[in-house]
Amino acid sequence: MPKAKELRPFVEKAITLSRRAASLEGNTAAAGGLHLRRQAAAFFHAGNYRRAATTGRGQTPPPRTAGVAAIRRLFDELGERFKDRPGGYTRIIKMGRRTGDGAELAIVELVDNPREKEALASARKRTKGSTKKKAGETKATETAADKKEEAGSEE
Repeated sequence: MPKAKELRPFVEKAITLSRRAASLEGNTAAAGGLHLRRQAAAFFHAGNYRRAATTGRGQTPPPRTAGVAAIRRLFDELGERFKDRPGGYTRIIKMGRRTGDGAELAIVELVDNPREKEALASARKRTKGSTKKKAGETKATETAADKKEEAGSEE
């Protein structure tokens, strides 16, 4: 739990930088976007440290680290996803206590994730479908009752 609370401001600031880059327009958008990427890279290990020194002629360079992939995903996907959101991009979910030492466990999660939206949409569909079934069942019972009344009145 304490680590999750420490992590949250860094993630929020990095997403804010990517959000600003997504909203840049005009002639200076490329330069401003690059500047914002470099500012966000300060939060991550960019993966370029000693990259050139480790590769000689004819050798394949080592793969990029997770920091480069994180920056790429941050600016390509998350900046667009949170473009209209004014803040509050993360949520901390408490998971209980660890059995060994009793430390509080938590998960840091991005809000408005696609899985969450799909779950809400499917829940809405289920509730709409169940109300239609109930409405159809009540109509069927009403028509059956009407037929019984008509049959009873004819006799």
